[in-house]
Amino acid sequence: MGIGLGILLLVLGLILLFAIKEFPAAVQDVVDPGTVGWILVIAGVLALVLGLVMNNQRSKTTHVEERRDL
Repeated sequence: MGIGLGILLLVLGLILLFAIKEFPAAVQDVVDPGTVGWILVIAGVLALVLGLVMNNQRSKTTHVEERRDL
């Protein structure tokens, strides 16, 4: 889930930054789309890195099962 969310945020941020050139005036009056794009890119990169680190830790974890015969 973390990797997919990171990729989604990264793609949305890059679309806001580079693909859309003109925004409606109502949107630009409220927020700057470039700033929102950079925030989404940074959040996407962080989510992607955290997802990869967590998956790496999960793969190195070992489980020990203890059985007791009665």
